[in-house]
Amino acid sequence: MNLSEVIMNRRSIRKYEDKEVDDDLINKIIEAGIWAPSAGNMQSWEVIVVKDHQRKVQLAVACYVREFIAQAPVVLVVCAYKRRSGAIYGDRGRDLYCIQDAACAAQNMLLKIHDLGLGACWNGAFDEDSVSDLLKIPEGIRPVAIITVGYPDEEPVPPERMEIEEFVHHEKY
Repeated sequence: MNLSEVIMNRRSIRKYEDKEVDDDLINKIIEAGIWAPSAGNMQSWEVIVVKDHQRKVQLAVACYVREFIAQAPVVLVVCAYKRRSGAIYGDRGRDLYCIQDAACAAQNMLLKIHDLGLGACWNGAFDEDSVSDLLKIPEGIRPVAIITVGYPDEEPVPPERMEIEEFVHHEKY
């Protein structure tokens, strides 16, 4: 599959086969995240790999009861490392750059997941304090995205997309 096919054919998958995802594949996914751009190459993000069923159930509750999170074989919690980025870029690094870095890494991971024949869904709707408490995330590290990963058990229809003219501005807004 070429890059354009990977980008245009990736879908949010919320139903998964009852099949384990090998650690080797998880490592390939995370490695794709490592190659994402980041402010000053600080790579100010980290990831928590969650496979334990009970912990996934608790994550699903923290995500406002999204059942598919508990049913996914693997959940990746991508976090922004505020201190790492803030050490160089101050408040802007702590408040923005680390979030951008985590989002870029997450997008690379989503594309790699699809390229490997797996499915994934990005979830950004969650109670941040609950997720941090559940996963014992230390101060200065902020969960940004919760990505479910597994073998797809559905083929969603491509969603409607806006036309480029609807959101692109030239020279000024």
